Amino acid sequence: MIIGDGTWIGPNVTIMDGARIGKNCKIFPGAVISAIPQDLKFDGEVTTAEIGDFTTIRECATINRGTTDRMKTLVGSHCNIMAYAHVAHDCIIGDYCIIGNAVNMAGHVVVGDYVIISGMTAIHQFVHIGAHVMVSGGSLVRKDIPPYVKAAREPMSYVGINSIGLRRRGFSNERISEVQDIYRTLFQSGLNTTKAIQKIETDLPASPERDEIILFVQAARRGIIRGYGLED
Repeated sequence: MIIGDGTWIGPNVTIMDGARIGKNCKIFPGAVISAIPQDLKFDGEVTTAEIGDFTTIRECATINRGTTDRMKTLVGSHCNIMAYAHVAHDCIIGDYCIIGNAVNMAGHVVVGDYVIISGMTAIHQFVHIGAHVMVSGGSLVRKDIPPYVKAAREPMSYVGINSIGLRRRGFSNERISEVQDIYRTLFQSGLNTTKAIQKIETDLPASPERDEIILFVQAARRGIIRGYGLED
């Protein structure tokens, strides 16, 4: 067990073997850090639950340690894990993320930087959520969500890009417009995903955002969410 300087731990917090907690964190009553995974294949292997600096973990949140898949569960720095949230084994959460009240995250989920997942959301195992995404409360996330978007409705659908969040993080209007053009092609052109990606590569100028989106979609293990009203 490792706990960094300046970290405050409230009453009735349970910190178990394998915890690696950074500096200047705040952990509120009832939280459980680094309990063994809720995975029937777990066989006592030595794994960790790692939490970055300046992260807040609110009341009764649970963060399980990893299995042989990744050997660790990772929560980044400057995150806010709200009350009763569950981060399962082998999840990786980036920096500056907000995980809302009672979000339930199955194993092996990957969440990029600056993601906001609103309360009561359930996330299927192995789902990948890209950076700068905002997920509506009470959602069921069964497929991957590419970066920079807002996702809502049932089934989970693209409902626009996260323009307010991007502006807050210093994205110029030009960069935001470029991201909008990419997603108009991907989600609103009527093309299937493969043809939409080909059109994006051919018609839209190269940029870090364009390339990140293309690589994310091509690597999606569970497929990606679709535009609202389109068939899966």
